[in-house]
Amino acid sequence: MILETIIIVVYTIALLLIFMYALAQLNLLFNYLSSKKNNASCETFNLSNPAETPFVTIQLPVYNEMYVMERLLDNIAEIDYPKDKLEIQVLDDSTDETVETTKNQINKLKAKGLDIQHITRTNRQGFKAGALKEGLKTAKGDFIAIFDADFLPKKDWLKRTIPYFKDDNIGVVQTRWGHLNRNYSVLTKIQAFALDAHFTLEQVGRNSKGHFINFNGTAGVWRKSCIIDAGNWEGDTLTEDLDLSYRAQLKNWKFKYLEDVETPAELPVAISAARSQQFRWNKGGAENFRKMMWKVLKNKNISAKTKAHGLLHLLNSTMFLNILIVAVLSIPMLYIKNEYTHLKAYFLVMSFFVISTVIFFVCYWIMYRKTYGGGIKNFMNYIGMFFVFFSIAMGFSLHNSIAVLEGHLGKKSEFVRTPKFNINTIKDSWKNNKYLKKTISMHVVFEGLLMLYFAFGMYSAFVVGDQGGDFGLFPFHLMLFLGFGYVFIKSLTSKI
Repeated sequence: MILETIIIVVYTIALLLIFMYALAQLNLLFNYLSSKKNNASCETFNLSNPAETPFVTIQLPVYNEMYVMERLLDNIAEIDYPKDKLEIQVLDDSTDETVETTKNQINKLKAKGLDIQHITRTNRQGFKAGALKEGLKTAKGDFIAIFDADFLPKKDWLKRTIPYFKDDNIGVVQTRWGHLNRNYSVLTKIQAFALDAHFTLEQVGRNSKGHFINFNGTAGVWRKSCIIDAGNWEGDTLTEDLDLSYRAQLKNWKFKYLEDVETPAELPVAISAARSQQFRWNKGGAENFRKMMWKVLKNKNISAKTKAHGLLHLLNSTMFLNILIVAVLSIPMLYIKNEYTHLKAYFLVMSFFVISTVIFFVCYWIMYRKTYGGGIKNFMNYIGMFFVFFSIAMGFSLHNSIAVLEGHLGKKSEFVRTPKFNINTIKDSWKNNKYLKKTISMHVVFEGLLMLYFAFGMYSAFVVGDQGGDFGLFPFHLMLFLGFGYVFIKSLTSKI
């Protein structure tokens, strides 16, 4: 009974942690809805007045971006802002032929009167954080706008963001990500689904109540003095954006999130690219929890509620570990339930925690409705999307849990950038991308084994108990089987 007790205790703790996270999401939903009733205006810069128009530096950190570099520079060159108040820095850490092609394109833009600099380094020390820090040494702007290589801001982007810095307390203005290829595949649809929730429910829900939010690494503007005051960019975590965001807010800088300003970007279409991005984000989140936890708890200038939301924010990625624990232990729990009938009351209480799924379902529906509209048809589409999203998200739980554990344990790893594609009309053209990994991770093998494990879980539903089976966990195991199956098979076939 010792092993069974351990399984029950660990399973219960993981369920409770998921429930706490769900309640935090529900609170963010209430914050989000109340923010729509309170759109207070604030004083802004008058950019029609040259004397009031601040100098801006746009930083473009890039690394081996063969497929999107030309598109990026052509797009940035079209930004509508006074040329005498605008500087562009291409922070190029590339190690391939794009260094030369980028240099040639920059020279052409310079000839047209654009103030654009090509800044290269002899090493990638600090990776993206190091490149941003290097550029900051010579940046002429009081404000620093940052765009990754796959982002395409609209012409009026600076005119819609810079005015908010009239408030001297604002250190960052962050915009919402859009998706150029949202409907390209199931993979892009579920990525868009998750990101839409983050950029509506979470960013607005936190920002509207003064809780900590994060600069998302791109599609935002920093006040240069805020970067310096917060200690500048550091490359000791894989999510340098989250790190600097918390250091700045702990020093009382305010962040402004603009849900109505969309910055389009391209989602990864190859599962290997999505995996590397997910790994970096989730490991970086755990690393920042290690780095920031005590600083948040000890800070006397923030409320207990902001601290709670801050810690849960930093623990976002750790939810994948809790999901994996619940998933793996759910099958032994099925057998324990049917063998130890005196635990019937415990399992009755545990069934209450299905409400976590209900909370997520409601939260995501309200965000989905904002993008696609209401009505029966859209709601039915949403039910299908929610099922697919949660299945595949759980399918990534092993991969992401390994990232989280590495982050919490302090294991260091290289910053692996996400390959960009510049998708054209040919469906599988991305498979020729020279930056894609050609090897299969051992993680994939274990994902295949977990697919079989949850197939056994579905089989178990028919054979346990004396009353013809126990199907309470069957839908859960079906979603896990499909999720791990999708991730496993896509990871194999993408190499073919």
